[in-house]
Amino acid sequence: MANSYEKPDFWSRKAFSEGYPARSVYKLQEIDEKFGMIKKNFTVLDLGAAPGSWTTFLLRTMEGSGKVVSCDLNPLSKDVKGENLTFIQGDLNEKSIVDKIRGEGPFDLVVCDAAPLTTGNRVVDTARSQGLVKMAIWYSQVMLKTGGNFVVKIFQNGDQQALLKSMREIFTTAKGFKPKACRSESFETYLIGLGKK
Repeated sequence: MANSYEKPDFWSRKAFSEGYPARSVYKLQEIDEKFGMIKKNFTVLDLGAAPGSWTTFLLRTMEGSGKVVSCDLNPLSKDVKGENLTFIQGDLNEKSIVDKIRGEGPFDLVVCDAAPLTTGNRVVDTARSQGLVKMAIWYSQVMLKTGGNFVVKIFQNGDQQALLKSMREIFTTAKGFKPKACRSESFETYLIGLGKK
């Protein structure tokens, strides 16, 4: 039986036709439509940004205003560019990279669509995802302005309730949300933090 990840679905074809490197862009679009995360003149941090769909969407939505700071171990796709884009390549846990990112902030919005290198073992993959989420929450806590917003991808069963509980100490509102553009068989969802205290 063919795995649906192998053939481009509606969202993948739409992304390609609209000039985005990946289908994940529509997840951020839906999150923004529902929660009003992105505003012109924002300074936004995109963690785990490669290949750059979320970065591209942020740049297009902000229409050349504000600033997008993207960071990943891997480079962005070559067509992902903008005058108000700063790309930092490196490990988000490394002090030198943390310092570089901190120097670009503080931020109005932190987004993270990073996925761990998956093994196919759901327990291992979920634990790795949880590690990325905790790192992203740390960034939101340290680098967001008061009133700032946050969105991060998590694999379900990744101790979502405990993570939301820790986010409720940082944000006025914290909730889970699964966009329609997530594949039906995917066990990913998103945690949303609104209004940093």
